Amino acid sequence: MQAADIMTRNVITVGPDSEVREIATLLLENGISAVPVVDADDKVLGIVSEGDLMRRVENGGGRRKSWWLKLVAGHDPADYVKSHGRLAHEVMTRDPITIDEEMPLHKISTLLEKHHIKRVPVVTDGKLVGIVSRSNLLRGFSVAEPEASVTSDDREIRKAILKEVDENTGVLVDRINVIVTEGRVQLWGLVENQQEKMAVQVAAENTPGVKAVENNLGFIPRGVGSI
Repeated sequence: MQAADIMTRNVITVGPDSEVREIATLLLENGISAVPVVDADDKVLGIVSEGDLMRRVENGGGRRKSWWLKLVAGHDPADYVKSHGRLAHEVMTRDPITIDEEMPLHKISTLLEKHHIKRVPVVTDGKLVGIVSRSNLLRGFSVAEPEASVTSDDREIRKAILKEVDENTGVLVDRINVIVTEGRVQLWGLVENQQEKMAVQVAAENTPGVKAVENNLGFIPRGVGSI
């Protein structure tokens, strides 16, 4: 399996001039922990994570360093910008690590572990095409069998399912993930209700080439956004 087989394709993004307040709301409403910052051409400029926003909160509220800490550590202009900035390009982690669609799962896992990151943008020809998170990776490993391999047909099936869900079911496709191996489909993520769960399953079952569907979709708790 490769990044293209497990990545979330409909990535929620923000622009460099998006306000921090709007980004925080976006994270909360969608139940996600970070958003890529992209320019008009979908080039990844950075990532704003919960950690970036928490640093702002922890350093806000008028709290000041003690005189002795200032003496030892001094002032850090970059830290000041990240903790007080109001726009995405001011608080984001710049030039994030990215991968291509062909990177194998074991290499992605090693990359996340080595750099202590939770997700990595996927780019093609310099443009954002998806994102792989730890949860995507774990789901991929859970269905990856030594003797099984993902074919070009599996990828076409995956694209077809996601397209059908996005265009015809009313389900927000960024909330779900579809993994296809040798025609066997696994559905992951969270939906609003049983009707949405069944709609996604029917969309998968009706897709040519699908041999079986395992529906692992759960329901969004009240007051909580998507994954």
